Amino acid sequence: MADAVHPPLPARRRWRDSWTVLSLTAPALFLMLVFLVGPLACVVMLSFTDYQLGAPSISLVGVANYVEMAHDETARISLLNTLIYVAVVVPGSVALGLGAALLIEADSALRSFYRAAYFLPVMATLIAMAVVWEFMLDQRFGVVNLALKSVGIAGQDWLHNRRFVLYTLCGIGIWQSLGFNMVLFMAGLTSIPRELYEAAAVDGARSAGDRFRLITWPMLGPVTLFTVVITAIRAFQVFDTVQVLTDGGPNKASEVLLHTIYTEAFAFFRDGYASAVVVIFLAFVLALSAIKVFVLDKRVHYS
Repeated sequence: MADAVHPPLPARRRWRDSWTVLSLTAPALFLMLVFLVGPLACVVMLSFTDYQLGAPSISLVGVANYVEMAHDETARISLLNTLIYVAVVVPGSVALGLGAALLIEADSALRSFYRAAYFLPVMATLIAMAVVWEFMLDQRFGVVNLALKSVGIAGQDWLHNRRFVLYTLCGIGIWQSLGFNMVLFMAGLTSIPRELYEAAAVDGARSAGDRFRLITWPMLGPVTLFTVVITAIRAFQVFDTVQVLTDGGPNKASEVLLHTIYTEAFAFFRDGYASAVVVIFLAFVLALSAIKVFVLDKRVHYS
């Protein structure tokens, strides 16, 4: 019966449809091959060589770069610092972004102003803002230490003290990611049907806390998952603030993976070793994406 209603297409028409699909997707496939797959394959191949920028020859060294990385204290420190940075920035910026979105959506008369104010760090050039932060965090005349001094708290040398420098960069990272996360959560909040809150009020959930626990938070599951993954990937890519404010110091206390890659490739010209660090960096990013697709996607509620 199904074949009678929808008879099979002639072989010539099937071939023509397939050719049309291939023709339409060929430009995108070509660009993906040239700008994504090709460079990635080159990086992986270079990670198994001793290539140096400008060197007249190149030799295969197998997994020597990865073995060296396993014994390289700088690589271990940069990986640990990057993981700490991600572990602090992701929950901090996601929680504050959600809080800002809830406050702005709570029928505020200054909603438009707060939207613009919180989103400003996303639009601003991070290099320029890093310079501003450098002045704000100055030990002698920075506004941060002056504000602390006004309430009787001793200021610190935030960018040159091993105990504080990484967490200072984490604070800047949270400030920079908060606005972007706020916009994502605001989009999720506007998509929640108002009828659910009315039904919950009829069933006895009259307080704001009950409505958030029973309706808002479960319905924000997909948005929260997306926000966490995107924020984690962006946190792994931290480089600008480290390069401008600390250059990985003091004594590697703020060294991160991308800064290590930059130093090895463009300061020491050890492109083979830098490519191996890139492969490890990409492995973490791909692991985050895989966890989202294969594990976390099954645990959220899609309306």
